[in-house]
Amino acid sequence: MENDHTFSPRNLQSRLSKDTIPPTQLQTIFHYLRDHIATASMVSYETGIPRRSICRYKRELEQAGLLWEITKTKCEITGYKAWYLTTAPGQVPI
Repeated sequence: MENDHTFSPRNLQSRLSKDTIPPTQLQTIFHYLRDHIATASMVSYETGIPRRSICRYKRELEQAGLLWEITKTKCEITGYKAWYLTTAPGQVPI
């Protein structure tokens, strides 16, 4: 039996595809970044998910090849340089 906390791309895919009501934090972050390019602070502001949780899920999505860093620019929320993220493959620069 596969543990939900064990990292593997297959496990992550199954966690993203579950039809849970309400959606999990991972699903919320993934779907928000599919439609928006944003920093972790911006995602936190828009979704209400704590930034530290977003950073943990960001690492999992990056390792699975499902999240990309687009550009490092001044964040609209914090004013500090931060990576703008996306989960939409069409948004990734070549």
